[in-house]
Amino acid sequence: MKLNGRSVSRETQQRLEHFAALFSKWARTINLVAPSTLDELWNRHIADSAQIFQLSPQPQQWVDLGSGGGFPGVITAILLAELGDGWVNLVESNQKKCAFLRVALNETGARGSVQPMRIDAAHAIIPTADAISARALADLDMLLELSEPWMKGNPTKAFFHKGRDYASEIQKAHGRWTFDLVEHRSAVEQDSVILEISNLTRR
Repeated sequence: MKLNGRSVSRETQQRLEHFAALFSKWARTINLVAPSTLDELWNRHIADSAQIFQLSPQPQQWVDLGSGGGFPGVITAILLAELGDGWVNLVESNQKKCAFLRVALNETGARGSVQPMRIDAAHAIIPTADAISARALADLDMLLELSEPWMKGNPTKAFFHKGRDYASEIQKAHGRWTFDLVEHRSAVEQDSVILEISNLTRR
C-alpha cells in the first residue's frame, strides 16, 4: 500500500484499515468530521494527515492539539508503531471524542495516549515535545499562542495544515510573532499547505 506515493508495511495498512472501520462506525453517532467529507475518508483525512509524519518521520514525541476525530494524531501514532518508538499525546477536551480516540489507539496498537483536557492546561502535564501538530483547529495566530509553551526557547517544530487562505493567516501572525517558516505543498489538497514552523518568539 502507498500513502502519498510512499510505501507502508502490510501491518500499517491493516492498522489504518481498522482505524477507518472504527471511524466510520463511531461517526454515525458522534460528529468526528464534517459529514460531507465522510465519503472521502481515505484521501481527505487519512492520506492528508499522513503527510505530517512523512515530513518528520523520526521516532519523536508529538503533541497533537485538538485531536478530534484523530487527524492527524492517531494517523501519526499508527505510523510510529511501524518504527516501534516515539509517542503522540492527543489533547482533546470533548469527552465523547476522547472515548473514540482511546478505542482507536488501543485497537490499532498505535503509539499514543489521550490527554482529556483543554489545550491551555496541557503543558503542565506534557512539559516537553519534539513536534506539535494540529488540523482544522484555529487560525495560525491562535495556534502559535497555544504552541508557545512548548516552542519557546526550544527546538520544537510545529506542523499545521492550512487551506487556501494561509497567506493572510501568516501575515496576521507576523504581527505578533517571529518564526522560521517552510511551506510544504499538500500532496492531497490543491491550494493547501502544511506550514512547518520553528524558532518561535513573540515580537
